[in-house]
Amino acid sequence: MVARKKPSTMVARKKHYRPPGKKKEGNASRYVTRSQAIKQLQVTLGFFRRLSILKGIFPREPKKKFKGNNHTYYHVKDIAFLQHEPLLDKFRDIRAYQKKIKKAEAKKNADLATLLRTREPTYKLDRLVRERYPKFVDALRDLDDCLTMVHLFAALPAVERAKIDVELIHNCRRLSHEWQAYVCRTYKLRKVFISVKGIYYQAEIEGQKITWLTPHAMQQVLPDDVNFSVMLTFLEFYETLLGFVNFRLYHSLNVKYPPILDPKLEALASDLYALSRYIVSNTRTSTLEPKAASSSPSEQLEAKEKEMQADESELRLAQLQHQLPSNEPGALMHLMEGAECENEDDQDTKECKRLFKNMKFFLSREVPRESLLFVIPAFGGVVSWDGEAAPYKEADQSISHQIVDRPTQGHRYLSREYIQPQWIYDCINAWIILPTEAYMVGRIPPPHLSPFVDNDAEGYVPDYAETIKRLQAAARNEVLPMPGVGKEDLDDPQNLLVEGYISRAEASEAAQTKKKMVTLEKQYHEELQSELQGAVMKKSKQGSTEHAKASEESVPDPKQIAEDIETMSKLGMSRKKRGLLEAIEKRKERNTARISKLKERKKKLKSSEN
Repeated sequence: MVARKKPSTMVARKKHYRPPGKKKEGNASRYVTRSQAIKQLQVTLGFFRRLSILKGIFPREPKKKFKGNNHTYYHVKDIAFLQHEPLLDKFRDIRAYQKKIKKAEAKKNADLATLLRTREPTYKLDRLVRERYPKFVDALRDLDDCLTMVHLFAALPAVERAKIDVELIHNCRRLSHEWQAYVCRTYKLRKVFISVKGIYYQAEIEGQKITWLTPHAMQQVLPDDVNFSVMLTFLEFYETLLGFVNFRLYHSLNVKYPPILDPKLEALASDLYALSRYIVSNTRTSTLEPKAASSSPSEQLEAKEKEMQADESELRLAQLQHQLPSNEPGALMHLMEGAECENEDDQDTKECKRLFKNMKFFLSREVPRESLLFVIPAFGGVVSWDGEAAPYKEADQSISHQIVDRPTQGHRYLSREYIQPQWIYDCINAWIILPTEAYMVGRIPPPHLSPFVDNDAEGYVPDYAETIKRLQAAARNEVLPMPGVGKEDLDDPQNLLVEGYISRAEASEAAQTKKKMVTLEKQYHEELQSELQGAVMKKSKQGSTEHAKASEESVPDPKQIAEDIETMSKLGMSRKKRGLLEAIEKRKERNTARISKLKERKKKLKSSEN
């Protein structure tokens, strides 16, 4: 007989399942994957991506990814927010209409296809801008990427395969020049830095620091691995946002927006210069209007008649600007000097306005013209260039500085200085007029230091940064210690008397006060020492003298105490926080190693020069 096997007592566990009708819990109820969101909204991936960019909805990272790490997750509330968006219906209508156009083209009905294209539905993003930025400060705070994107596309060539048309580039160029003209007119530019990527600018408007990057004026090559459809979706929203911001900023100057430019200057690609002329002429007329309101009725009638004769319409104003002599020396800049800036409350704006005051610059052909035309007037300078419609010619004897980037010049004027373009940017970052000897033509200029780096926080201060600091102190009539001399040596009244900074009476008074402070400090240290000795004497009364000596010897080292406290704090941390702390410590070690390497390199250079 075959023995039967005993049935096993182990019962197989049933897999946990969610009964139908029961709600999800945890991350599964709060997040959905991208495929689930597309299925819920009933749109394609391209439309979903476009709608998310326009609405400002981005993927989230849940703590526990219930579907795996290879999925993109969105919050349920964000998808519900998209589900009630009117643009969703508009996109569906556009998609259905495009199918009609394709159907007409497939049937070779060209007339119907062209008719349908003229009636294609459109949409506006004005409501989305007001929805995402309820306050103007919010829009300014989020303007960095917007300006960088707009300036990038303003420098790109028109490419049909990437759907970058000429009209889009012209619009981006117009918006960027309008922004630069406002910053230049109100003297709000603060920092400039030229890097390999491009030129970094920083402006401060209504307390918000706005930093953007502009590409160099070179031939741009479009790479194949960049998704331009996503960038164009971002640009579509950024164009509307920058238009809103420019509208608000121009109206704060009592200037009409959009501006009407001089057609001659616009044809010569001098848009920034034309915008500056437009803003100045409009601000002058707006400042004259309140004065006319306080005059008598007869004077008001005469003023109205003069206004009607001089400016019948906005188009007539543009024509009058066109009739102004383009070769008149300083035609724009005389107006700039006469017009007063309304927003001069802060000290920084006043200093920026006075930096290049009473200086006239001329740009040669080889220098970056657009950047210098933006930067120099933003700091109170007067600038012209070699070309048509320039305010003044190269032969003007009142030019103080000519910016060149060639080792040799055909004709030199003795009444002006020939400098390299880096001098302008270094003066702007230092906020003082630097000596021009190091920036002369044919010489290797000093290092171009970044104004966005805090040298004291980094732990390494370059030599030229120390030189600039001393020049700034000399401009402010401050006293700085010489290299190798500490602050305590500078505070010594005898040293100040020898240097000639204070008189003999002031030196004697300062010496007496210093002597009093030293005696008080000594007295304080003696009292502390006596208190410590009294505590030790009490302990010695309780025990023997040998025990007291042993206790004095057993006082722990303060460094050891600090290390013990640090290890104890590390033990109490979680694994995540401990990892962050270790990463911070590693970064500090890398910085110290980098700084020591730079110092060694500097020593080697000095030794090789000697």
